[in-house]
Amino acid sequence: MSNEASKPSVEEVKTNFIFQEIDKDLAAGKNGGQILTRFPPEPNGYLHIGHAKSICLNFGIAKHYKAGCNLRFDDTNPTKEEVEYVDSIQEDIKWLGFEWEGEPKYASDYFEQLYEWAVLLIKKGKAYVCELNAEDIAAQKGTPTTPGKESPYRNRSVEENLDLFARMRAGEFKDGEKILRAKIDMASPNMHMRDPIMYRILHRHHHRSGDQWCIYPMYDFTHGQSDFLEGITHSICTLEFEVHRPLYNWFLDQILEGETPSVRPRQIEFARLNLNYTVMSKRKLLELVQKGIVSGWDDPRMPTISGLRRRGYTPESIRMFADRVGVARRDNVIDIALLEYCVREDLNKKAMRVNAVLNPIKLIITNYPEGQVEMMETVNNPEDESMGQRTIPFSREIYIERDDFMEDAPKKFFRLGPGRQVRLKSAYIIQCDDFKKEADGTISEIYCSYFPDSRSGSDTSGLKVKGTLHWVSAQHAVDAEVRLYDRLFMDEEPDGHKDKDFKEFLNPESLTILPNCKLEPFLANVQPLDNFQFQRLGYFAADKASKPDQLVFNKTVGLRDSWAKANK
Repeated sequence: MSNEASKPSVEEVKTNFIFQEIDKDLAAGKNGGQILTRFPPEPNGYLHIGHAKSICLNFGIAKHYKAGCNLRFDDTNPTKEEVEYVDSIQEDIKWLGFEWEGEPKYASDYFEQLYEWAVLLIKKGKAYVCELNAEDIAAQKGTPTTPGKESPYRNRSVEENLDLFARMRAGEFKDGEKILRAKIDMASPNMHMRDPIMYRILHRHHHRSGDQWCIYPMYDFTHGQSDFLEGITHSICTLEFEVHRPLYNWFLDQILEGETPSVRPRQIEFARLNLNYTVMSKRKLLELVQKGIVSGWDDPRMPTISGLRRRGYTPESIRMFADRVGVARRDNVIDIALLEYCVREDLNKKAMRVNAVLNPIKLIITNYPEGQVEMMETVNNPEDESMGQRTIPFSREIYIERDDFMEDAPKKFFRLGPGRQVRLKSAYIIQCDDFKKEADGTISEIYCSYFPDSRSGSDTSGLKVKGTLHWVSAQHAVDAEVRLYDRLFMDEEPDGHKDKDFKEFLNPESLTILPNCKLEPFLANVQPLDNFQFQRLGYFAADKASKPDQLVFNKTVGLRDSWAKANK
C-alpha cells in the first residue's frame, strides 16, 4: 500500500513548525544528524481518529527524513491494559499504511532500568518514599498561585528511603500504602514539578511481566527515559504534555548528570485533533461500549480507527484528512465534514458504481416479453476508465426505490409518476401507465411500458427525459440488510457541557436498519470491507461479518454533505 498521502506536501513542510524545529536541530548538528521518532500508545483502548493524526505525523516525519519511527506501548498501568488492545493498535497502524522500526517496544522492557534510575535519584537525595494518600497529596499541593506544603516524609534519610523502596518492590506493602516521589520544588509555579509521584504500588498481574512487579512507574517517569533508551531524537506529544516538558527534562538531567550522550531526546508539542459531534476520551468511548450504547469498539458510529474501517473509510482518506488538517500549535475544533469530504474524494475515484434498492417497490413493464432477460452494459466507474464495464441483467419485473414514485408529483419532481417518463440507468426509457393501491393507501406495484428503441447506448427514440433511476431486476436480485449511520451525537460539543452528561446528546437516529434491500447479483459474493457507490444513494461497504447467504452493508458516507444544508 502506498504511503504517498502520508508524506507532507512541500508547502506543509515549509510551514509545519515541527519540521522547522527538526531542521534547526539538524543544522546545529544535534544528535549526530540522526532522526528517530516514536508513537507511544497506552494499550488501554482502541485507537481513534485523533491517534491517526499523531500516527501520520510521527511516521510522516520518519518518511520525510528517511528515518525510523518506533512503536512503543506505554504499558505501565496493568489495571487497564489488555493484549486485545495491543493487537488492535498494531493492526490499525498497519492498516493505515505504516511500518514501525524493528519489533514493537514496551515500557515494561525497561522496568529494571527505570527501577535502577529511581534508586539513583534516591541516592542523590532527589526522591523519597511518601505515605500520604491521594487526597492528602492533592490538599498539600497548593494552587498555581500559592505554594504547596512539603510532605512530612520529605526529609527521610537516603538509607531509610532505599530500604522502604526495596521493600515496596518486594511486596511488603498494600496498594496505596506508600509511593515514591521526586523531590523537586513544592513552590514551583508548574504544579507538575511539585514533588510528582514516580512509583505506586499495584498488586496486579501484568500482561507481559506477569507477577514480577508490584510497583509500577508513572508515565512522567517512564516517558523521557524510554525515549532516551531507544535513541529517540524528537518526542512528538500533544499539547496537554507541554506543562510536563520541564519534568521530562528534569528527570533526564538527573540520570544523565555528568554525561554527554550522543543522542538526547527533545519533546515538542502540537495541538491534538478535536472533531465536532464526537467524543475522543477513551474513558467515554469505553463507557459507550460497556453500557451497550454501541455494539463495540468497532461500531461504525465510533471515531475509532477500527470503527471507521468497518464503516468503509479508507486508509488513504484518513491520511488525506490528517494532511489537510495540518499541524497546529494551539487546540482547535475540526469540522467532521472535512473528514467525510476526504472519504468521498477517495471513494469517488476507486469505488465501483452498483445498483442497490434500499426501499423497494416492484415495477412491472407490461409490454416487455415475459421470460426475456437482457444483459445491459454499464460503466464501473466513470472517474476511472481502467475499471472497465460489466453487465447487469434486465427483465420484465424490477425494483425501484419507493421514493422515486409519487402519485401526485409536483412539477419539479423529475422521477416517476402517472404519465411520466424516466430512463432506467443503462437500460430503457419507461412510462408509468398505472399503479396498484392497497386499502390503506400504500402503493404496492407500478405498471409501466417501455420504448424498445430507447436502449441506452443505441437510443433512436428521440425521447427526452429529465430523470434517471437506478433499478434491480426482481428475478436476479439478492437480498441484503443495509445499515444507515448518522452522527452519534446531535451536539457539536457533546462533552463540552459541565452541567450535563455527554450521553444526553446521543442521536436516537444514529442507526437505521433496512432489512429487505435488493441488490444487483454482482454483489452476491463481495468480500468484507469492499467499497461501492450505490447509485444515487452514497458510498457503502460490506460489513466485516457479511457472508454470501447473509449480506450486510454499512453506509460509509453520502454523496454530499447533507448536514451542511440541514444546518443552514
